Amino acid sequence: MVLAACTADIIEIAALRGRARELADVAAGRGLTLPACGRVTLAPAGLVLCVRPERWLLLGTATAAGTAVALWQEACGAAGTAVELSSGLAVLHLAGPAVHEVLSRGCRLDLNPSSFSAGAAAASVMAQVAVILARLPAGMLLLTPASTARHVREWLATAATACGLAVAADVTVAALCGDEAP
Repeated sequence: MVLAACTADIIEIAALRGRARELADVAAGRGLTLPACGRVTLAPAGLVLCVRPERWLLLGTATAAGTAVALWQEACGAAGTAVELSSGLAVLHLAGPAVHEVLSRGCRLDLNPSSFSAGAAAASVMAQVAVILARLPAGMLLLTPASTARHVREWLATAATACGLAVAADVTVAALCGDEAP
């Protein structure tokens, strides 16, 4: 099993009342599909996940601070708003055959692949910390507040000791989307 950090721009976009369709059109023009609540989509431009109605988290290649959010805010126009969350959330990627076993030790969700298949996303609590989980074809993505990321990493290291956890070099969003080798 392998644990890696992922440096990414994280932007939350939110539709203003009744304008989710317009925001979906804005995202489509930028090469992204806004998934239904509880889902994640992958695209060359990055990952998009939704765990709250009419709000989406966009994960893309890290750029200069404020650059991506400014572009999204301009693109959203009157249909929605964009907020920069890159410094507030940490992104971790866990891969390997025992991911379900390890995460089920501290998460209340049924993460069995038959229940939480590739493309699923949810917000929950794991190891007494708020997390957002998304199952990708290449493993599990975890987003947690940056202030608790160290605790989550240490908890994962302890929980996965029996599974032979290896800490890997940082992974890119492109690698998570399958556009380059992880």
